[in-house]
Amino acid sequence: MVKLYGFGSGFGVVDPSPFVLKVDAYLRMSGIKFETVSSIENLKKAPKGKLPFIEDDGKVVGDSYFIIEYLGKKYQSTLDQWLSDEQKAIAHLVSKSLDENFYWCIVYSRWMCEDTWPILKKAFFSSMPFPLKQILPSILRSGVKKSLNKQGLGRHSNDEIQQIYSHSLASLSAMLGEKSYFLGDKPCSLDASAYAFLAECILVEIDNDFNKIARRFDNLVGYCKRVQDEFYKN
Repeated sequence: MVKLYGFGSGFGVVDPSPFVLKVDAYLRMSGIKFETVSSIENLKKAPKGKLPFIEDDGKVVGDSYFIIEYLGKKYQSTLDQWLSDEQKAIAHLVSKSLDENFYWCIVYSRWMCEDTWPILKKAFFSSMPFPLKQILPSILRSGVKKSLNKQGLGRHSNDEIQQIYSHSLASLSAMLGEKSYFLGDKPCSLDASAYAFLAECILVEIDNDFNKIARRFDNLVGYCKRVQDEFYKN
């Protein structure tokens, strides 16, 4: 059986990492049986130094993109078989946009916004022994800030980042329209990715300005609830 290694549930979602949640959703949508191994300690044995990764019949695969590629071939997932070549191209490009751009908006909203940082700090670090819980948060936050600047998003103002974030949400809303799923009446691998990132903004139990913006898009809110009802009943 596939073992999915992640951080564990937090803030009302299966995992606070959209990348872990993406693989979780893909497994559920594909009907592949799996179990989760949840602990921040998983980072110590992650093959690429980040989560998620999976173990399957002795094989270890890291990074959500390569995990999904592996799972699709190994378990002959039919999730994308009904898509045209054009739709597959669209799905790939939208997924990469979420991975490489939208993700950093979420990171900024959690680690850099002053109204959210205390919540994150308490959730992630309060159980650590003294003085580690006093020192480590600031060190990690500084590292996240540097990563945001290197990526480019961190060089913008808060208002500019919200504008980028809102534009992405508006585009996703327009793409979804009144459809049940992003490319039709049934899910594909794009939905695993879209649900993961949207859930981290809409379903997550964090109320900040960024998440309030996301919750204004009624069809995206309905979409998250639909996926939740269909694949996360238990």
